[in-house]
Amino acid sequence: MTGDPGDTIGAVRARMAAGEPYLAGEPALRPYRKRCEDLLDRFNATALSAQPERDLILRELLGGVGSGVRVVPRFLCEFGFFIEIGDRSRINFDAVLLDCAPITIGADVRMGPRCQLYTANHPESAELRRGAWESAKPITIGDGAWLGGGVIVLPGVTIGPDTVVGAGSVVTKDLPAGVVAVGNPARVVRSAG
Repeated sequence: MTGDPGDTIGAVRARMAAGEPYLAGEPALRPYRKRCEDLLDRFNATALSAQPERDLILRELLGGVGSGVRVVPRFLCEFGFFIEIGDRSRINFDAVLLDCAPITIGADVRMGPRCQLYTANHPESAELRRGAWESAKPITIGDGAWLGGGVIVLPGVTIGPDTVVGAGSVVTKDLPAGVVAVGNPARVVRSAG
């Protein structure tokens, strides 16, 4: 594992995106966290009717935002630069997207209130956790998927296009396209449709 304080943001981002261990307190990440915090403060302070203002902030904050995207405050993320949201997708109140690796949300996705997408993971070793080591794996949400309120998606998960995940479910592994999945851990119960 490396954690050289002289690491550049490009090297750290590459390690994060590749799922390699990195230090949570990596000095190269501090300005990016601060930038994200400042933009989130502005975004979350907007009136609900101020969609045009939120759109501008969102485009500055995130790595990619399609047309017709609507994200409602309160919205939280760690960096923003790893998040891409496809055309016409909707993210409801109180979403948490912990983007220590890429989060790709397709077109026409719906996310209910308080959905949580966690790319970051901590080692099982208590010694490594005390040292603030982390790793991360990307999350992909396919076009047309719908996550009910309070859904939690864990690191490395892909949810297939047009899949529905029931409210309160915890998605611990990939889900195929066009199914309904519920529970903790989420399991496929039928075809969507």
